[in-house]
Amino acid sequence: MLFGMLSVGSICSFFCINCVLLFTLKSKQVFYETSRYILLFNLLFADTAHLVSNLLLYLLSLLIKIPYYACGVLVLFSVFTQSISPLTLAVMSLERYVAVCHPLRHATIFTMRSTGMAIVVVWAFSFIHILIRVFMLVYVFTKISLNLHANDLCSKENIFFSPIFHDFEKAYASTLFLSVGVVIVSSYIGVALVARSASTDKVSTRKALQTLLFHLIQLSLILIASLFSTIIIAIARTVRRSALMRIYNVCFVFLNILPRCLTTLIYGLRDHTIRPVLMQNLCCWWRCSVFLNKSQ
Repeated sequence: MLFGMLSVGSICSFFCINCVLLFTLKSKQVFYETSRYILLFNLLFADTAHLVSNLLLYLLSLLIKIPYYACGVLVLFSVFTQSISPLTLAVMSLERYVAVCHPLRHATIFTMRSTGMAIVVVWAFSFIHILIRVFMLVYVFTKISLNLHANDLCSKENIFFSPIFHDFEKAYASTLFLSVGVVIVSSYIGVALVARSASTDKVSTRKALQTLLFHLIQLSLILIASLFSTIIIAIARTVRRSALMRIYNVCFVFLNILPRCLTTLIYGLRDHTIRPVLMQNLCCWWRCSVFLNKSQ
């Protein structure tokens, strides 16, 4: 119960902060007319949706059991939002590379139209990934009989239980994160080489390098989170159920929740344009919450 309260409390706290940042990115014209902030909004929206889906799955696993088909919808939505973040990180890294290495062409390459098309491609690729999983589920159902109305623990492991899903997940995760990792590392190397030039803005270049490094760290954490099921299954074979539940709670917070909260820390607190507006909105939200609690 203690681990459950800490997990739910951490999710709700970061959810509120993410919502305030989403509101902040819609509060000024500069935010929704700049490609960098448009991509940030997309990343933050996907991370927040993933937090909500994980919170629902976590509460359902603690409190009640739901039918297989209802659980499958929640799990598919969680997987869908999970795959958006690494692809968006790749586009954001390319945007930083062009901004530093080709500043004169940045305005023509990353327009609002091209940024919107990049976001559509990211969501379309994630949707295709979900369609493949749905087709695989249908194929598995034709091979084995399953009572769709039977209640069971709602988790990704119980939905994608067949070995074919584990093989697909390993192949997909390896291909996706290797590709995105190459994009981020290549962008970092390109910005680092430009940073040696005496004509470049050292401050903006250093910030771009730090941002790309944070992207790589965030990608690594998301990769580990994508292998969450594999890690838990491996641990379940060696420890008792009571110890497994404690390990599951800790891994859930640090592998599934923490990577989705780094966006606020990387951009919300480091960006000089967002930070004052975000802090102002957070203070207003906190004061309103205190006022409502006192009135009640």
